[in-house]
Amino acid sequence: MPLVTTAELISDAQRAGRAVGAFNVITLEHAEAIAAGAEEAGAPAILQISENAVKFHGGSLAPIAAAAAAVARVSSAQLSLHLDHVVSEDLLRAAHPEGFSSVMFDASKLTYGDNVKATAAAVRWGHERGIYVEAELGKVGGKEGEKPLDAHAPGVRTDPAEAAAYVAETGVDALAVAVGSSHAMTERTATLDHDLIGRLRDAVPVPLVLHGSSGVPDTEIAAAVASGMRKINVGTALNTAFTGAVREWLTANPAAVDPRKYTAPGRDAMAGTVSRFLRVLGS
Repeated sequence: MPLVTTAELISDAQRAGRAVGAFNVITLEHAEAIAAGAEEAGAPAILQISENAVKFHGGSLAPIAAAAAAVARVSSAQLSLHLDHVVSEDLLRAAHPEGFSSVMFDASKLTYGDNVKATAAAVRWGHERGIYVEAELGKVGGKEGEKPLDAHAPGVRTDPAEAAAYVAETGVDALAVAVGSSHAMTERTATLDHDLIGRLRDAVPVPLVLHGSSGVPDTEIAAAVASGMRKINVGTALNTAFTGAVREWLTANPAAVDPRKYTAPGRDAMAGTVSRFLRVLGS
């Protein structure tokens, strides 16, 4: 079906008291797996492409964006296209021509004042083009190239009063907050601060986003949704499923050379992971 907008999906989730899953696309197989998992779960999903993924593809957004959009258009699931963790202003400006309905502009490494200034400018640019803009306040940490971050360290988590001021000053449509998760976790051991999620929900008038959800157990994710999280980002869990399935297949078939033989079980494993997460979000 035609691409839907991220704004529609999050608005629908907010009205229903659930969350929409946003899954990282690195290869065509990721996009196909996300679509298949959404169809299996009977739920919408967001196909998100990060700046790191664009760098992996030689710095060109168009090919992977076109591939993801094409997968979405032949799927029976409601799917949107989101550009994630954008730092480069050139990449930000490439979002609209490539059909993205939303971007996450990441100025979280800047000082608070510079973050506000840069994000407000990104929001103005996005809103002029009908693009939904997400931003981050607090330190989720764990992205490639960053120093390890203790998600429980003092000063890491998002402050509700600061979050309210930040949303008012920037005009963002959604806010990613630091509440105990971390990017790139391969074990599901994170413990979230549900009291803080509730206070953030009450403090800001926009939907909350949980980054680093791959390391969060199902029960914690379900509780976070009940507390007010409306967009749940998942990336590493897909890669873990894909790599595990490929490694298992190649171990059993060491003479194989046809990539279709081993990427197929990897893609299937990712689809199963997407379906499971979406069922948790809608439960």
